[in-house]
Amino acid sequence: MTNRKPKTVVFDIGNVLLRWDPRNLYRSVFDDHTEMEWFLSNVCTPDWNLEQDRGRDWDEAVALLVKDHPKHEPAIRAFHDRWPETVSGVFEQNVTLLQRLRDAGVPNYCITNFSGPKFILAQERFPFLAGFDGVIVSGDERLLKPDHAIYRLLLDRYGLEAADCIFIDDSKPNAEAARAVGMEAIYYPSEDIDLAAELRLYGLPV
Repeated sequence: MTNRKPKTVVFDIGNVLLRWDPRNLYRSVFDDHTEMEWFLSNVCTPDWNLEQDRGRDWDEAVALLVKDHPKHEPAIRAFHDRWPETVSGVFEQNVTLLQRLRDAGVPNYCITNFSGPKFILAQERFPFLAGFDGVIVSGDERLLKPDHAIYRLLLDRYGLEAADCIFIDDSKPNAEAARAVGMEAIYYPSEDIDLAAELRLYGLPV
């Protein structure tokens, strides 16, 4: 905490507003928990998925894995074809908080590591995602958090001052990167943290 009074709130999406985890899907694909965890550690890995967040085409991504792991083709294709099942719902208290900020006239934006096409699917399912004053989607920009450039892109594109912004993310490196470009930041590792209380410490009307 500092004495600074940010007036703009910038959200991450996954695991701040949306409950995202590939296990939400793969628990219905695999009968065995150990096999599922092996698959997610060795086939559809976080690093593989991150390249779609960087902008890689999903058909290309699936084809690369099917070539190397042909016996897992149905499970690999499920990540793409059944992607909505990786989102089990929302963090209700945080979505309510976002709406309170909007009702109070607080400018709100998001910077998210997200595939562009999948973000469109998410917006169709969760209309509140279409209500931000501005959105930076990594897959569309081919930039990933915690690269400082993606934060500067938000500031430049929407005419914001870093000192006026407070950023919320479930990744500590992403929060630290926001601080490095001059924003305030809240690291949100679990829903045990009361974001409304945290924002009130900065004088925001929630």
